[in-house]
Amino acid sequence: MTTIEELDDYRWLTSYEAGFWLKRAAADSGEESTLKLVAALRRDLTPAQAHLVVEQAGLRARGIRKFAGASRMFFTSKSLEQATDEGLAKYKAARFPGCVPVADLCCGIGGDLLALARRGATMGVDRDPILALLAEANLRVLFMERDLVDVEPTLQAIAADVESLDIRKFAAWHIDPDRRPAGRRTTRVELHEPGPECIDRMRKAVPDGAVKLAPAATLPEAWHGAAELEWLSREGECRQLVCWFGALAGEAGKRRATMVDAQGRALRTIVGVEQEPALAPALATNLYEPDAAVLAAGLTGALAAEHKLAALAPGIAYLTSDSLVEDRALACFRIEEVFPLDLRRLRQALRARNIGRLEIKKRGVDVLPEQLRSDLRLAGEEAATLLIAPIAGRPTVMLAQRMRANAEFETPDER
Repeated sequence: MTTIEELDDYRWLTSYEAGFWLKRAAADSGEESTLKLVAALRRDLTPAQAHLVVEQAGLRARGIRKFAGASRMFFTSKSLEQATDEGLAKYKAARFPGCVPVADLCCGIGGDLLALARRGATMGVDRDPILALLAEANLRVLFMERDLVDVEPTLQAIAADVESLDIRKFAAWHIDPDRRPAGRRTTRVELHEPGPECIDRMRKAVPDGAVKLAPAATLPEAWHGAAELEWLSREGECRQLVCWFGALAGEAGKRRATMVDAQGRALRTIVGVEQEPALAPALATNLYEPDAAVLAAGLTGALAAEHKLAALAPGIAYLTSDSLVEDRALACFRIEEVFPLDLRRLRQALRARNIGRLEIKKRGVDVLPEQLRSDLRLAGEEAATLLIAPIAGRPTVMLAQRMRANAEFETPDER
């Protein structure tokens, strides 16, 4: 529960008066200068104000990975973690019509709100008054970029309970329900706040809407047929699932996997329904790994059918073919050697090839990539990729080279 004192401290943080201290904090770096800054702050500010300034400096430095204007924006640690990054927000906002009022519900500090505001009249709503205050301040940052003094009256963020809002004032809406209603993360939409009953009431009043969820969210059964489900990835990571309703849905009942760049452009989209890929009779020359959005969307089978690829093993998201396929949605690896998972043999094979830099990827086997890398004691000068998966029920090692033409992004080891 937010106290009046806490809210007043955040009002001060977003005021002109705090700007001097925020700039000073941004200019300082290193442990020694930070200690001096804290000491100086405590001479002139209250303990709460000093804490907020130091914390904000750190959050702004972290926020640059999500927002180009992060050095002038305002965050809390949790809200920064949960905020939609600029690229995804721009992509999503482009699906909303312009020149009509849109509500961004449970807006947090305004990741999606800022992108929606660039297209037209938008109201941000959050039940946390601190977050609503920070979202309003971030809207001012948007208008400073446009050399405007005041935020237009058609753009604002307010503190209110979404369930009591008259959604009929808007032509469309976007909502990011709380996935940690009791402080614990959950993928069960029925436990989110607000829950599906409230969202369904909103859909009835205003059909055109979008629900932002975690990629692994478990949806109400009715939503599968009513919504277009779109999984969004950026830099090889699936970031969120969006349920598009009404006119915002391109194809209701279909699944969509979209790779998005930092500018909000769709690099590649796959649309289809869940289906299992055909099984390969044997490992072919090339192995393919679908993008994380494709995997989350259950569209591996659709992508495999498009390129006539087959699955390496049941339930394993590796595809194989002798053909060389170039597709942004597929990372391609040329297989050089295959043998059973055996540490001694693997070490010998890597030393024979002078391998010292090894990308390790695994699916369906109980292997810890970092532990394996340590056990291999690599010392060579060449690079390779190690893929480990069950073939014919046995853990198998595939020594390979990543085909760079198919790999715009490096993906981390799967653990």
